[in-house]
Amino acid sequence: MAHALTDLGVEPVRHERFAERVYDSLFHSIMTGKLAPEARLPSELELAALFDVSRPVVRQALDRLRGDRLVESRRGSGTYVTATPGALAAAPPERSAADMSHILYGLELRLVVEPECAYFAALRRKPHDLERMAAMLDGFEAAAQRGDVAHHFDYGFHEAVAQASANPRLAQVLKTLEYDVSHAVNLWRHLAHMKPWRRTQDALDEHRAIFDLIKAQDGEGARRAMRGHIENARVRMLELEPRI
Repeated sequence: MAHALTDLGVEPVRHERFAERVYDSLFHSIMTGKLAPEARLPSELELAALFDVSRPVVRQALDRLRGDRLVESRRGSGTYVTATPGALAAAPPERSAADMSHILYGLELRLVVEPECAYFAALRRKPHDLERMAAMLDGFEAAAQRGDVAHHFDYGFHEAVAQASANPRLAQVLKTLEYDVSHAVNLWRHLAHMKPWRRTQDALDEHRAIFDLIKAQDGEGARRAMRGHIENARVRMLELEPRI
């Protein structure tokens, strides 16, 4: 069972603040689409065994996911990912402020790392790298048009750029930021008084510009475009307003 759950992108954690870590792992799997809408979660007992925690810890994490409207309990059947895991409840202001700071620090790190990933990707990319980037762009656009969660395509594009740099250490650094990206999605939905289509389209247009420059092997142009994209992501984050 543990191997099957790992295939879903749910990894065991053995750290302090166990409920927070279990929540983060399940949240990430849902927001990246590894646990799809309507998917049935394993039982509390199975999750406790996977994460090596007690059932009360799992229950606490599931309660928080239910509060976020990401999962729902069905009597006699179990716990399921909601059909539209996007209508999240309002987060406590103090938690949102902490999340905002964490994400903004992550964006600063991305400003250091990702422009260089794009530069090296333009110089070193192979045909299969371009194919993966194009697939992520197409998936992102199709998911956004359907109103589906598109984060895994968004992150997948950035990951493909890092992989195309042919520097495994850069790709490894980017991997550590994947949770930040998915939590940014959560924060947007908690705080944003926003035009989601416009923001999504802007991000997609920026991705396509980066792709075109990498395809053209314009290293300096790709570096500038990626830096502009991350700067714009920071601006979009800072422009968020609490719901009234």
